Amino acid sequence: MRFDKILIANRGEIAVRLIRACQELGIQTVAVYSEADAAALHPTLADEAVCIGPAPPGESYLHQQRLLEAARQTGCQAIHPGYGFLAENGDFAAAVAAAGLTFIGPSPEAIRLMGSKTAARQAMEEAGVPVVPGFHPPAEAGDKEFLTAAAAIGYPVLVKAAAGGGGKGMRLVETEPELPEALQAARREALNAFGDGQIYLEKYLVRPRHIEFQIFGDQQGQLVHLFERECSIQRRHQKIIEETPSPLLDETLRQQMGQAAVAAAQAVNYVNAGTVEFLVDEKCNFYFLEMNTRLQVEHPITELVTGIDLVKLQLRVARGDPLPFSQVQLSQRGHAIECRIYAEDPANGFLPATGPVLRLAEPVGPGIRVDSGIAAGSEITPYYDPLLAKLIVLAEDRQNALQKMNWALAHYILLGVTTNIPFLQAVINHETFQRGETTTNFVDQHFAGWQPPLSSPPDEVFIAAALAELLEETPDGPGQPDGGVGGGDPYSPWGQLKGFRVGGETTTN
Repeated sequence: MRFDKILIANRGEIAVRLIRACQELGIQTVAVYSEADAAALHPTLADEAVCIGPAPPGESYLHQQRLLEAARQTGCQAIHPGYGFLAENGDFAAAVAAAGLTFIGPSPEAIRLMGSKTAARQAMEEAGVPVVPGFHPPAEAGDKEFLTAAAAIGYPVLVKAAAGGGGKGMRLVETEPELPEALQAARREALNAFGDGQIYLEKYLVRPRHIEFQIFGDQQGQLVHLFERECSIQRRHQKIIEETPSPLLDETLRQQMGQAAVAAAQAVNYVNAGTVEFLVDEKCNFYFLEMNTRLQVEHPITELVTGIDLVKLQLRVARGDPLPFSQVQLSQRGHAIECRIYAEDPANGFLPATGPVLRLAEPVGPGIRVDSGIAAGSEITPYYDPLLAKLIVLAEDRQNALQKMNWALAHYILLGVTTNIPFLQAVINHETFQRGETTTNFVDQHFAGWQPPLSSPPDEVFIAAALAELLEETPDGPGQPDGGVGGGDPYSPWGQLKGFRVGGETTTN
């Protein structure tokens, strides 16, 4: 089957990533956008763009019928869901197929099975994949059954939503008296977030590491893994920094976990891109956590160390092509790190931030990649996930990758909206991270109450500089007649090419 035109059922940086991969393959793309995203980057890059409704996701990006109608009206043969929104919705995957279109991802059956954490755990147990001890209650189970199970498992325990992810519907319970309230709160949050209030218990592993394996299957039945990604740096149960190879794994453990990941995928006859996630305890015992039936946010680091474009591979597998390699032909080269750039305030509980992007200058250099969904002038709204971009570096080893990431973060200019860039730089330079000894509680342990360095100039200084430059670039603005820097003032520091920079030293050439 050949794809001439694909609908991208997403927004932001992943929509841009998918559009560019399609462009390289000569495939036309149709972007969808909400009214709030009318001026966003992704609809401007696609060959066609269709407005699918107001800003709320339920009236636009989550509205299945509007997405299907947009695909039909524009003559698409396939839909790529990206990640988030409907990417792991088995009903949507089935509706796409029923409409005569190709869903670029796994089967609806695999999505549904792995989307239920309780059903997924049962499938993994049957496949011989180690799982964290837990309690899968029947639908009618009450608090009494949960209390009995928690006592048998041993505190601390996690109360978790059976559906969804991203930390929603999750509560850590240290002692028995805390459990009833945690159960009720988790049920409410899960019902609001996923429309499913079912919950279950899982043993809480103290100071684990979060390591996932990229898996890929074709329609001919071949399944491989493309090695691991270390994802232990998290805030609010969401990843913010990933790297590969993991500093923890030796070759023996890597092979064992890779084989378990492939076995997990085989248990559900998995096709296309997916990720099997594990927790690893202090004794290097590993346990199945969940399976994400989609492309991951952190897929670029795998691409850099393997040399394989995972999005293009998704498209080829979806049209029926076999995987062009076997497991023994795959290898890693170098070390890659990804930092997620969020519009959020780490000094204020990681609250999302909104506002216009007044100035944007991304770092450029050998081994530096930026997957971005914004441009100067973009408006960051409160309606969607605050992920703006991903900064990815590749170097010959981990130490050089850390140095490169530190440099790239220091040279990432994004003004007008608060971001987590200073926080990411602080994490990268922390001695525990430098040693590769981080666990999932690293942020809570080392960065509670974190504040940006006092030596940093306030954002207002940078914003003023950005506005000054924008005014200079305006034809009718107060700049020099020839558009030069400095607005015609020979004494303005902005008109002096002598090494002047905000927050730095003044030097003469």
